[in-house]
Amino acid sequence: MKTDVQSYIHLHESDILADLTNLVAIPSVSCQPSHRADMLRCAELWQQLLLKAGADHAEVMPTEGNPVVFAEKIVDAAAPSVLVYAHYDVMPAEPLDVWLTRPFALTRIDDVLWGRGADDNKGQSFIQLQAFAYLVAEKLLTHNVKFLIEGEEEIGSPSLRHFLEDHSQLLQCSVVLISDTCMLGRNLPSLTSGLRGLQYWEVEVTGPDKDLHSGLYGGAVANPINVLCRMLADVVDSDGHITLPHFYDDVLPIADAEREQMRCIPFSESEYMSSIGVKALAGEAGYSTLERNSCRPSFDVCGIWGGETTEGSKTVLPSKAFAKVSCRLVPNQDYRRICKLFADYLQSVAPDSVSVKVTPRQGGAPYFCPPSHPAWQAAVAGFSDAFGKEPISIRRGESIGILSDFEEVLGAKTILMGFGLESNAIHSPNENMPLDIFRRGIHAVVSFHLHYDTQYSAQI
Repeated sequence: MKTDVQSYIHLHESDILADLTNLVAIPSVSCQPSHRADMLRCAELWQQLLLKAGADHAEVMPTEGNPVVFAEKIVDAAAPSVLVYAHYDVMPAEPLDVWLTRPFALTRIDDVLWGRGADDNKGQSFIQLQAFAYLVAEKLLTHNVKFLIEGEEEIGSPSLRHFLEDHSQLLQCSVVLISDTCMLGRNLPSLTSGLRGLQYWEVEVTGPDKDLHSGLYGGAVANPINVLCRMLADVVDSDGHITLPHFYDDVLPIADAEREQMRCIPFSESEYMSSIGVKALAGEAGYSTLERNSCRPSFDVCGIWGGETTEGSKTVLPSKAFAKVSCRLVPNQDYRRICKLFADYLQSVAPDSVSVKVTPRQGGAPYFCPPSHPAWQAAVAGFSDAFGKEPISIRRGESIGILSDFEEVLGAKTILMGFGLESNAIHSPNENMPLDIFRRGIHAVVSFHLHYDTQYSAQI
């Protein structure tokens, strides 16, 4: 007789939380070299947990940086494979004095789990693990499941692309499944259909070969800070439109169906403004706030400096000015093309009185998963079964560069089936995960797997 998923969770919850407690106890902070040994320790614990859950085998594999954990359960070599991606690294816990509990001691208070990684990503990845464990225990899996758990997501996954390329056959799959995003609310399930891409640059503008006295040279020699400010300000016009030539050539219009979905999102502009302390919003004319921060590209000066910045007065005309700038890009835009467009534009508008150097930094492609994808339909069914309502399809404004790597190297789309809440305080003190969401997340992922074969078979 099969055990239903809720009964299974109730029966095994104390063991599940004990294992999660052991995982959270390891301070696997990837950005701090002092935790290098903890990274390996955490990977080795994940290996044990995957074997315990029913994987055929699991191994810790080296990369150029922190190790990854790979595991798989092959039930039929001819069946499709779902690759579950997660990360075991976490952000630093500081400032420690703001925490209500010890950050690396998972604490249960009023059916809420508190601790660093309780959501991002140890808690959410444990949802995936326990759904897998249930399916194996009840002999319900009819497709293959693979796991790829890395230790560098919080520092940009610098080693993952090479790992994917070196092990592409091992990681072959029909779809990638990730739980590392948020829902709109605890009773508002949502599926993230798209994310914006990113291109980041550093700009250096040089005028005279040394700092000059502004009284002797001011008005006769170009000030690099003035020039840089003027050039960057002109990139966005008064209507919020990005002026780089051909910037919008590949931008797709927002579909009517997607706009209709966005109208279902509860959103208050006054609350939005209040939460960030501004009196008015700005952006591209003709678009709503939710469209501007998720479906449309943006350009931002992230930092700008040069000249005299210390206390007191120093009348200097600086030799150099610097800026860090970024573009968020939307599906169909190529970040490499945009990278060149911006560099060419600055060179074309720079006056002869200065020289300009543009250095590309981080770049990543936008992402979009069409609702017609069989795994998308399975995810919709999973949320519906667990939450009693269909999820709202949303696009988000942030970027996850590894999604384009999965698509380019493995040829697989990604389903972002996340269960976080804004109140879970990821990356902040007092990170948490409500237990009811944790339980319903397991139910939703189980249902995803049960529906996936049907959806996949119908569309091949």
